[in-house]
Amino acid sequence: MHSSGILLHISSLSGKYGIGTLGAKAREFVKFLVKSGQEYWQILPIGPTGFGDSPYQSYSAYAGNLLLIDIETLIDEGLIDENDNDLQIMEKKHDFADYAQLYSFKYIVLKKACKKFLDTANDTQIGDFEKFCIKNSFWLNDYALFTAVKNHFKGVMWTEWEDDIRLRKPEALKRYSEMLSKEVRCIKFIQYKFFEQYYALKKYANSRGIKIYGDMPIYVSMDSSDIWASPKLFMLDGDRRPTKVAGCPPDAFAPTGQLWGNPLYDWDYMERTGYKWWISRVKYSCRLFDLTRIDHFRGFESFYAIPYGNETAEIGEWLPGPSTKLFRAIKAELGNVPLVAEDLGFLTEDVRKMLKACGYPGMYVLEFAFGGEDSNYLPHNYGRNGVVYIGTHDNDTAMGWYESSDKATKKRAKKYMALTKKEGFNWGMIRTAYSSVADLAVIQMQDFLGLGSEARMNIPSTIGGGNWAWRLKGGELTDKLAKKILKYTKRYFRNPVRKKLKVKFANK
Repeated sequence: MHSSGILLHISSLSGKYGIGTLGAKAREFVKFLVKSGQEYWQILPIGPTGFGDSPYQSYSAYAGNLLLIDIETLIDEGLIDENDNDLQIMEKKHDFADYAQLYSFKYIVLKKACKKFLDTANDTQIGDFEKFCIKNSFWLNDYALFTAVKNHFKGVMWTEWEDDIRLRKPEALKRYSEMLSKEVRCIKFIQYKFFEQYYALKKYANSRGIKIYGDMPIYVSMDSSDIWASPKLFMLDGDRRPTKVAGCPPDAFAPTGQLWGNPLYDWDYMERTGYKWWISRVKYSCRLFDLTRIDHFRGFESFYAIPYGNETAEIGEWLPGPSTKLFRAIKAELGNVPLVAEDLGFLTEDVRKMLKACGYPGMYVLEFAFGGEDSNYLPHNYGRNGVVYIGTHDNDTAMGWYESSDKATKKRAKKYMALTKKEGFNWGMIRTAYSSVADLAVIQMQDFLGLGSEARMNIPSTIGGGNWAWRLKGGELTDKLAKKILKYTKRYFRNPVRKKLKVKFANK
């Protein structure tokens, strides 16, 4: 059955404390999704953001981003004073997410909430917290100590720590655990609150027929608890420095390639350990999300390896990945899991064979379709087993793309999609995506709003410049817009049957 969804990261929601959160505004967006006939809410990775504020460069493959914790919920719980001076500073941030400043103030506020909780919580509340810590100990213990030690060393990358703790000498682990025990416990509390709020939101969405479509980066950040705690899983030398790092070779979009800098997996070691780390990660993702997109899926067949220390991705080599062996192991352990393969970019015949063997839905991007040839991204070439986008978070908005395209591209797009100013070029592209045979159509919220390049979420291989910072201002999620989206959704039979759910619009 055909369905549709909206791509809007949690950080892009409106709200009063500088960044979108898991609170009331998120529930309002769920209501908007229901009114507009959607089935999926696609979000970006929810881990703590690291270098360049990117959710794809996280300090942990498992932890949640404390910036997304809802302050107003904690105020209602009596854990934070609504007149706290640090909140007043955060409240001044409205339009764009200022990650660096927000993190400093929010961490201070959350530490106060932790102290209040530990001072006032009853036995049941403390018991719930302890149960969370035990259930998640397989990642939480390392992450909490990693974060506490990182704070102790003023935020520098773990590769620059003193050798004893950098190399995880047992006596150093014991000494730092004791010295930083209070902060370690506070970091665990912050994760407890994040996931308490996240699962409450997911339950709220699921109960209204909305599924959470999450995102899993293929790689983890070098500056992460995962690599510090499990160095054998990665291509590191004896001093735990990377030997090769991830990226993409030069192409028409990036003349010097894309240097991501993530350490690469030691797939031989992972195979010898039965791919346990990846199985655990996918299993955890299935708890978090109803559907998961795995970024850079082609990297499982073969991956581009760049010598560590290179300043560009121009020099590198393709090395073999685990291909279907990994996914057979995952299926044997977990059964059929709901995954989407981000299969964009350079695809060889071997990559196509892997994708076909795995059977996961791939992706189609309309903005890639109008280069002048009979592209696979033109809707008449789509298969049903796929997800169609106008553009993803890494692409320009529909209007930004159209306005910046050359005359020939505009002419081809207008002719193929029958675009008109009366309908709106963005709505014509939405119509084209919805009318395709792809089982799922996902549109960025910016495209429903008809916004230009100023609302773009990310420009790959760049840092700063507003990347990851775009937010709704508030007031955009109107009944009028929901009705219009619903009209298109119904026209192309993409709205699911919602038994016992009544959609109400304001009488305007």
